[in-house]
Amino acid sequence: MFQQLQHRLVERAPQLLRRPLGLVPFTLQRRLMEPLLARVFREAIADGDLDFLTDKWLKVEVTDLALSWFISLREGQLAVVKGAPRVDVSFSGGAEDLILIAARKEDPDTLFFQRRLKIEGDTELGLELKNLIDSLDLAYLPALLKYPLLDLAHFIERGKGASEQTVATAQGAALQL
Repeated sequence: MFQQLQHRLVERAPQLLRRPLGLVPFTLQRRLMEPLLARVFREAIADGDLDFLTDKWLKVEVTDLALSWFISLREGQLAVVKGAPRVDVSFSGGAEDLILIAARKEDPDTLFFQRRLKIEGDTELGLELKNLIDSLDLAYLPALLKYPLLDLAHFIERGKGASEQTVATAQGAALQL
């Protein structure tokens, strides 16, 4: 019973959250994201590992929530804006998949080849960003973000597992007929 409820919550969460999240003013989104990105990428920025993003624009889109942000490196800091003059590379996917990638529970290459993660535009820039993100350590995330992220990813995995278990049970029942 709980597994079915969990599966339904995981399945319907984007549909339930899309409208309320769409009402969050962009100014607030930016005020939350810029310090978080600065913290997560602090070492990469200091080491110059993100310099390739100077004068380049990354679009990050959460397709099922209808959210998107444009990110660039400006004056040594990551800037999040609502619109950009161009898009050099774009990363897009569903909220569930992006959460699992962020929590290191899914491999971005696997999702890319399954067409659940889209990387479009400048391929070299996209690979540099993907490799940099892959190299990040979750230890750099603030505890107030890291542990809820890991809990949410675990909840999603269990919800997906309940779905796969339900399908397997249904297939087993069909084979017995």
